[in-house]
Amino acid sequence: MHLRGVVLPDDEVRDLWVRDGRISFEPVRDAETLCDTGWIVPGLVDAHCHVGIRYGGGHEDRAGAVAQAETERDAGALLLRDAGSPIDTRFIDDRDDLPRIIRAGRHIARPKRYIRELGIELDDERDLPRIVADQARRGDGWVKIVGDWIDRSVGDLRPLWSDAILKEAIDAAHREGARVTAHVFGEDALPGLIESGIDCLEHGTGLTDDTIALMVAHGTALVPTLVNIDTFPDIASGATKYPTYAAHMRDLHRRVRDTVADAHDAGVPIYTGTDAGGSIRHGRIADEIQALANAGLTPHEALGASSWNARTWLGHPGLEPDAPADLVVYQSDPRTDLATLATPTHVVLRGHPYPGRDPVTTHR
Repeated sequence: MHLRGVVLPDDEVRDLWVRDGRISFEPVRDAETLCDTGWIVPGLVDAHCHVGIRYGGGHEDRAGAVAQAETERDAGALLLRDAGSPIDTRFIDDRDDLPRIIRAGRHIARPKRYIRELGIELDDERDLPRIVADQARRGDGWVKIVGDWIDRSVGDLRPLWSDAILKEAIDAAHREGARVTAHVFGEDALPGLIESGIDCLEHGTGLTDDTIALMVAHGTALVPTLVNIDTFPDIASGATKYPTYAAHMRDLHRRVRDTVADAHDAGVPIYTGTDAGGSIRHGRIADEIQALANAGLTPHEALGASSWNARTWLGHPGLEPDAPADLVVYQSDPRTDLATLATPTHVVLRGHPYPGRDPVTTHR
């Protein structure tokens, strides 16, 4: 296969060839030209999604998980960090037509402090280091813990773990060669998570100037999942029994764009994640990139947060010799109009071309 176009992020008109599913900068004899114009982008990354959680709640079966992965592929998301799934999706690794998945195992939480039946629930927090180490061995270099959730006894968000046990658990994961991320909405859990050496925060809506400074000092990344944060008003409306919690969620939603802008301006590494699965449909990576741009990232930065920079962060190559041919082609420069990202002209996964997505596709 042969492609010619403006290759990002270098912004150069180049020729690329594909041989045996891998990129070559040297001509390949008798290669069929897929495109001779357009903008060629390293495969997009959804760094927070859940292949295996059904939209609306519950566990997907295998066919449903495959359909979710196909939806991500057709949207151009060719590398997925699965931030917690209740089902084993290893069978997807045998499918050359489905995105690569980096798994974080199952969510780790406390009883009645997360969505029922999704996570591993620990009665005793002292078990956390052992369970984290076990999930590190089962995953693909990541572990996911639930940092805070509503505590119905106080009617608001509260941390799940003591600072001391967090430090032990994160150290245990690091000894296994894994990184740790945490679901965290509110303010109170953040100092303990960051100072314990956590590698990434999911959502991070409660960040303040002080905890943003801590993130910069510790090199902590942020995946803000802005399309998911837009569900906070609905969550608040359904929490009439807990008015303090409802008001808190509305406030976190109201200031989230400023929060992300402040983190970006301070130098926190930010990457895209949609939180697809459950309350968010799959295939919305273009919406998340647009949301990051609305929060203060330039279009180039927002696209990089979902492509070349995200791939480097997760240890996967971009468009370089002998790298897997995972790329997306757009008819016009997506940085000029981010809406272009919703309708890729071509999606190439492991060297196999797919036609991209029609604008009226219904997402699973």
